[in-house]
Amino acid sequence: MERRTDLRKNLFYYSIFIPAFAVIIFLTIYPVFSVLYMSFFKYKYLFDIKVFIGFKNFVRIIKDSLFQTSLFNTLIFSAVATIAEVTLGLFLALLFYGRFPGKRVFLIMAVFPMMISTMVVCAVWRTLYHFDFGLLNYILKTSGLKSVGWLINPNIALFSIILVDIWQWTPFAFIIIQAGLNSISKEIFEAASIDGAGYFNTLISITLPILSKQILLVFLLRTIDTFRIFSKVYALTQGGPGNSTETVSYYIYRQGFTYFNLGRATTASIYVLLVISVISVFYIRNIMREEA
Repeated sequence: MERRTDLRKNLFYYSIFIPAFAVIIFLTIYPVFSVLYMSFFKYKYLFDIKVFIGFKNFVRIIKDSLFQTSLFNTLIFSAVATIAEVTLGLFLALLFYGRFPGKRVFLIMAVFPMMISTMVVCAVWRTLYHFDFGLLNYILKTSGLKSVGWLINPNIALFSIILVDIWQWTPFAFIIIQAGLNSISKEIFEAASIDGAGYFNTLISITLPILSKQILLVFLLRTIDTFRIFSKVYALTQGGPGNSTETVSYYIYRQGFTYFNLGRATTASIYVLLVISVISVFYIRNIMREEA
């Protein structure tokens, strides 16, 4: 009887697990292997011809100066945006930890940018960045300074897009870090205060070590998201001026859907997958080490 009961339980668990596993395979594993398969071919899309070329796509991509530029821009974007968002998110979490009048109103205002559609955010910032009629250049002119080509100057265009990402996604880091901060028992801070520890000593010795898991999690999520940045580049600059804001995702888009070079596009996607996987393993190992 016990064996029959165990068998029924196992069958029940498998009946629940197998459909979910099938969906995961269909939506994740199959596309990855499909892209990997396509990367070994050269496609003539208009004639529906594909020729096996082995690892030539991987070699050509590495030697492609435009891909190198897009990868460099992506690394700069990801590093600067992620560090800024996590730092500002931590600052806001510490700022909103205490009680003060109007806290709920300010909290809604702080989270509001994350609730807006990315394309709407880009439309607003594109207007703000306008060289002749933008609010930012108007402020500079009234201050006696020269107008800045926020999106047309190749030296600052990438950082202008980074600023938009920071404005939109700092609230995400703020929410996660604040949740971790609110989970800390107030008795710990009270005990530290009784022992004579100042605010900065408490922050460095107690608060930040306890929040390390949340901070690493935000770093992981924002690094992955910023590394595959596409929508803001497409909406604000389309990779220009020149190739100063070309990112890997936009490079893949142009190779696949503008030039119909599917082999090169899928190969670039594989490189992105490898980089994100390495980054994810690094962060996850550190998060698990914190839990151990």
